Amino acid sequence: MIGVEWAQSANGVIGRDGALPWHLPEDLKHFRELTSGATVIMGRRTWESLPPRFRPLPGRRNLVLSRTPQEGVETFPDLPQALAAVSGDVWVMGGAAVYRAALPFADRIVVTEIRELFDGDTYAPDVGRPPDSVGDWQESSTGLHYRFLTWDRGQRPG
Repeated sequence: MIGVEWAQSANGVIGRDGALPWHLPEDLKHFRELTSGATVIMGRRTWESLPPRFRPLPGRRNLVLSRTPQEGVETFPDLPQALAAVSGDVWVMGGAAVYRAALPFADRIVVTEIRELFDGDTYAPDVGRPPDSVGDWQESSTGLHYRFLTWDRGQRPG
């Protein structure tokens, strides 16, 4: 299974200045549960944005897409080569260009939708309308409102 996962604000923002513009602990917990034991693929800038104490992400095989080898992690020049090196479940975790490249391969898309608006410089790819079954809005311990959306192959365009 190839999945892509991200969190986005109501206006489609997924990042600002190389970081998440919000703090949503429930999304981080959801991400850990979703990707635990799987392979995660990310672009170089996403890798560099991770706090050093979390590099590589524990409990997962970490692959980074970069034209230059990255210290301390398996590096591949492009997404098809990285995917060819993986057996088992894989989750693509950013950034925006990597998401766009991965969507044609994805069996599942999981989006944490945040009801609030945020300013940013990086936007989620358009995956069409929400799936038929949409969870209720939940309130984060930080006061933000969020819900998890999941598209499985066949529920979305493309």
